[in-house]
Amino acid sequence: MNITIVTVGKLKEKYLKMGIEEFSKRLGAYAKIDLVEVADEKAPESLSDGDMEIVKKKEADRILAKVGADAYVIGLAIEGKMKTSEELSAGIESLMTYGRSKVVFIIGGSLGLHDSVLKRADELLSFSKMTFPHQMMKLILLEQVYRAFRIMKGEPYHK
Repeated sequence: MNITIVTVGKLKEKYLKMGIEEFSKRLGAYAKIDLVEVADEKAPESLSDGDMEIVKKKEADRILAKVGADAYVIGLAIEGKMKTSEELSAGIESLMTYGRSKVVFIIGGSLGLHDSVLKRADELLSFSKMTFPHQMMKLILLEQVYRAFRIMKGEPYHK
């Protein structure tokens, strides 16, 4: 299986980079992992609704340019469906069983995902009703995908 994680913005924090490298390495035993970063749109702290829409649209164009037509897309969005680790594992296994070998997870920037990305997504996934920094979500997502493969293979994992 080929798993791509598309994120908006450059990762700067060393501790997050180390965790992401570790889980990417671990996941390599189960799937090909590709981490793609697209530039975030520079914007002032306070934006009008219209300006927010423009920023999200520019980021969306960069995101969608990295998504193949044949990919199964899972957008991370607060309004998405919350799943247990076991449900995520079963979903990934089902995709593999039915020949969906290219899965793209999308993590938006600080303003979230534009409607065009939400519409392209085959599925929306939420980790919580709380808001997390998008860079931290990359690490959390990688850990959960790694855990999903461990569950799928019947290997031990921390409960």
